[in-house]
Amino acid sequence: MTPTPLHDADIAARTDAYFNRTRAIVSRFGDRRVTYAVFLRRPVVSAPALMVEWLEAVAKARGETFEIDLVHPEGSWVGAGEPVVYITGSFAALANLETIFLQKIGAACVAAHNAFQMCMALPNASFLAMEARHCAGAEMQEIMAYAAAVGSRAAQAEGAKGFVGNANDWTAHYFGATHGYGTMPHALIGYAGSTLRAAEMFVETFPGENLTVLVDYFGREVTDGLAVCRHFADLAREGRIAVRLDTHGGRFMEGLDPQQSYAVLERHAPGALRRYRSQAELNYLIGTGVSSAAVWRMREVLDQEGFERVRLIVSSGFGVEKCSVMADSHAPIDIVGTGSFIPERWSETYATADIVAYDGQPLVKVGREFLLRTAQRDRG
Repeated sequence: MTPTPLHDADIAARTDAYFNRTRAIVSRFGDRRVTYAVFLRRPVVSAPALMVEWLEAVAKARGETFEIDLVHPEGSWVGAGEPVVYITGSFAALANLETIFLQKIGAACVAAHNAFQMCMALPNASFLAMEARHCAGAEMQEIMAYAAAVGSRAAQAEGAKGFVGNANDWTAHYFGATHGYGTMPHALIGYAGSTLRAAEMFVETFPGENLTVLVDYFGREVTDGLAVCRHFADLAREGRIAVRLDTHGGRFMEGLDPQQSYAVLERHAPGALRRYRSQAELNYLIGTGVSSAAVWRMREVLDQEGFERVRLIVSSGFGVEKCSVMADSHAPIDIVGTGSFIPERWSETYATADIVAYDGQPLVKVGREFLLRTAQRDRG
């Protein structure tokens, strides 16, 4: 992994050229003390820690001190255009840090907001962060895991279960865990030749571990799910088995079609079919993939077989909207595995910084006066 740079040459190589030239000019003509305001153009949840930690590390390496004023502490709501943080210090020391510190705060704040909304949409379900394989390298992986943890804690403060962990060891500490969670990918089932054999291999290799079994590989979610629970009936009765639904959007779960899906929801959540507002929401209810009908149907068959303690884990496209639809249909979900808190529209993650004061005197480009501190605006 390539660490975020701390030394001048590395920072200069990764920053925009005009910031490097600004630093050279200021160093030649005389330093000034400046204050930056950092903001985003959309509502977010404040997730500044990675940026702050990096700025403090750079300040130490440069023998400087930066005054960092968090207007919106970690986990708090930030309105569109509101400064998240003010950063004050030597212009020569700060001038070429902007590129990198903006990288560390923008996407984190949006992802934290998304994670918060997902947790609040399904407050009685636990979440597992599965962002790593969708990230563009180690730095993004860390930013997204940190952001999910921030959004989760904000939701937990309002009564939601939130994220209980993630899928890899490296960033598990953000969730208060010592290791990542997970049992098997589809590749292991293909290797084993059957879902049951893959479960047997897992139990033999990791005795004493809880078992989460993927059941969609052969398109026999119900058949294979029940086969595993029957084979490991003691584990199932002890609540140590979970069935993970990950059916892709190209087909219905075993035993379902549009008519059968409607029937399942009519039995369990008829009101949801009368409240959907878009084709996307209807698809989440009775469409292909991991629909609400699929979750309810799996719960039905497990309970009918006496496996009431077997948990249901769902994955595949669980973003804010899908979580909201699942909540409206009271889908019996125990855990959601998701990386969908990663922002879909990357342009929304662009953080911006403007200098709003030089040597304590307020000054900002025309049109950005809203970034001035309240007292400065009042004096102006």
